[in-house]
Amino acid sequence: NGKKVAVLAVDPSSPLRGGSILGDKTRMEKLAREDNAFIRPSPSEGALGGVALRTRETMLLCEAAGYDVILVETVGVGQSEYEVASMVDFFLVLMLPNAGDDLQGIKRGIMELADALVVNKSDGPNQGLAQQTKNHYSNAFHLLQHDGFWKPQILTCSSLENTGIETVWDMILDYQEQGKSHSNEEGLNLFEDKRARQNREWLNTLVKDMLEQELKSHPPVQSALPKLRSAVQENSVTPYSAAHQIIQLFLNKQDPS
Repeated sequence: NGKKVAVLAVDPSSPLRGGSILGDKTRMEKLAREDNAFIRPSPSEGALGGVALRTRETMLLCEAAGYDVILVETVGVGQSEYEVASMVDFFLVLMLPNAGDDLQGIKRGIMELADALVVNKSDGPNQGLAQQTKNHYSNAFHLLQHDGFWKPQILTCSSLENTGIETVWDMILDYQEQGKSHSNEEGLNLFEDKRARQNREWLNTLVKDMLEQELKSHPPVQSALPKLRSAVQENSVTPYSAAHQIIQLFLNKQDPS
């Protein structure tokens, strides 16, 4: 449609050696050759929530560079990988036909936050299974309460046969249009209101991250931490007491010696 598209793909890092394959770009042969496309695989590096540590900042950089659409792909579908929901306009969960039990859809977590659920690989012998999976999730979604202007939708598609992709994109555009046509009590449309709330959450996250970095680099804390860890391991000090001493050292309320 003449838009510039950025794809931020996050690959899981090994918990043992820390490495990542970063092979997403190799599977996008046509897209990788497009002048109006940018693909950036990144390792999760132990970050929780299915995204990388600097995914938010990378999204802002892509917006500043003039990209109209930014797709963020997480490390995979799991009930804890909902961090991306707090940084995107539309949270889409991609599923496979008959990939899990019928009750998977009613689990709390990403299902409550999803704006849409799309069953991919709806082609060939999987087409019937995809429709069956769609029906299972549709029934499960009725048990979940979703507040706001948007009712989550469930669709099927096939990336192999390129069917249903336009329907998915039209749904996303419909979400954007509806969000901008509804306003909150302050008169701000709900689409922009969601971004404002995400910025507030981002602020809280950054404050926590920066405090943790300052704590780890604080000389008195660095000096006392090995001793306190040994004391906790030997059960001579409780973890709560050790943590309290660390905070007191950080606040300069206790003699480091």
